[in-house]
Amino acid sequence: MIRGITRTDQQRVADAYAAGLWVHRTLADELAAAAESTPQREVLIDGTHRVDCAQLHRQASAMAHAMAARMPTGSVVSFMLPNWHEAAVVYLGATLAGMVVNPILPSLRDRELSFILEDADTRMIVIPGTFRGHDYAAMLSRVTADLPAPPEVVVVRSPAGLHTDYSTLLESVPSRALPELDADDVRMVLYTSGTTGRPKGVLHSHNSIHALICQLRDHWHVDPGDRFLVASPIAHIGGSIYAFECPLLLGTTAVLMERWDAAEGAHLMAAERCTHMAGATPFLDQLLTAADTAGTRLPDLEVFICGGASVPPALIRRAADYFERALVTRVYGSTEVPVTTVGALRPGDAARAADTDGRPGIAEIRLAHHDAAAEGSGEIEARGPQMLVGYLRADDEAESFTSDGFFRTGDLARLVDDEYLVVTGRAKDIIIRNGENISPKEIEDVLITHPGIAELAIVGVPDERTGEQACAVIVPGAAAVPDVAELRDVLSTNGIARFKAPERVVVWDALPKNDAGKVLKHQIRAALMSPAPTTQTTASGVR
Repeated sequence: MIRGITRTDQQRVADAYAAGLWVHRTLADELAAAAESTPQREVLIDGTHRVDCAQLHRQASAMAHAMAARMPTGSVVSFMLPNWHEAAVVYLGATLAGMVVNPILPSLRDRELSFILEDADTRMIVIPGTFRGHDYAAMLSRVTADLPAPPEVVVVRSPAGLHTDYSTLLESVPSRALPELDADDVRMVLYTSGTTGRPKGVLHSHNSIHALICQLRDHWHVDPGDRFLVASPIAHIGGSIYAFECPLLLGTTAVLMERWDAAEGAHLMAAERCTHMAGATPFLDQLLTAADTAGTRLPDLEVFICGGASVPPALIRRAADYFERALVTRVYGSTEVPVTTVGALRPGDAARAADTDGRPGIAEIRLAHHDAAAEGSGEIEARGPQMLVGYLRADDEAESFTSDGFFRTGDLARLVDDEYLVVTGRAKDIIIRNGENISPKEIEDVLITHPGIAELAIVGVPDERTGEQACAVIVPGAAAVPDVAELRDVLSTNGIARFKAPERVVVWDALPKNDAGKVLKHQIRAALMSPAPTTQTTASGVR
């Protein structure tokens, strides 16, 4: 079981309560209030299935009683679901029952899932029977057979077989007294998708999430009645708050997409009059193309938040020009400190919205010295009322926090006008060639404008002569793929030093990404270093 705050200090707790960012109410209180005051208000749209406040409260209550009958308060309940409305029932049911909810990406498989379930000591997991051709029920049978304390497996939208049926679970529930909740208790554990080593369990409380939602309300122009298109996975912090938290805390409606399809997304946004969307670079880029093809400028769209991956400034400008009524901005954050910057959405911020990653909202940010940082930049350290309350394993905290409670992000940045953050790359995503530090992100932001490049990743691979070689892995665009010489010319034209130019070009059909759209550079690097060429790559323009 996971209970209580693991790391914070009393002064910051007092400050968060004084500012109203932390409160003594929980999402369980807000769900009950919404069911009573606005029972017929739609909170979730999932295809043809529409869920109002009263229905959500009734189903979540049934789920809470089922959980309370099966496990002690504070136990971990996992779900591995697409963006389906049933996930909200599980999420809120766990909240009502005083459990700790653990969203898991549906793209994970046996080994990754086994680690999470054992590490979190999950007591129940809710899954689809099958989804996108994968048999989840069979996978869970394999995984749980090897666990010392296997969780109960609940199956949604498919025959349950040897597992528990979701509908039956909700229909045959003994009424039990549900616990009093403490808003400072841990209520969610999310596993990071680190590039190396085992994932870390990030702990959030009721109040850390509440502070985050207050920040969105105050800085992202969110009003009651607004509608979010939720295409990002609900297993990530972003997708979960837009789907489960904002509808109750801010009075919005979540329009769910189980799988991102740009044409369908543009159609849904127009049909449902969506006002807000947040997503990584590919979501915005593809939505622009789809909207243009459909002949719509999405007149109801007010805000698009772009983050979670490298965001080219040219893309933000293009989107802001095309979506005439929308504010489009870059933001920066992490699972540990969600929405560290809120973007640049104030009047007169248009240039900063494209060229920077925005300004802090409720978080404090400072730049610390790091050997990999260029002059005038440093490693981002952040703390705030929306930050994690700890890691599931205490030994994960040793190198993650400063003595005064700032989270060490591992990201490098510089400041513009002493206010706006510009992320320049990862401390570990630095290419050191001939003793010179090269930021891949700086190069990517420039080269991505080339018409022969649809997607791009600059990675470093070992080189006996220079220490590291910079390799440009390119997904082709509409024009011919540029070679090394042409890339060098593009960088030179844009005022980038010649020593930063890639020495090698490789053409791939696609870049590996996680479900949030983040390019997995560790996989690219491993493939390039493999002695046997991968089937998806062909060399081009190698110098």
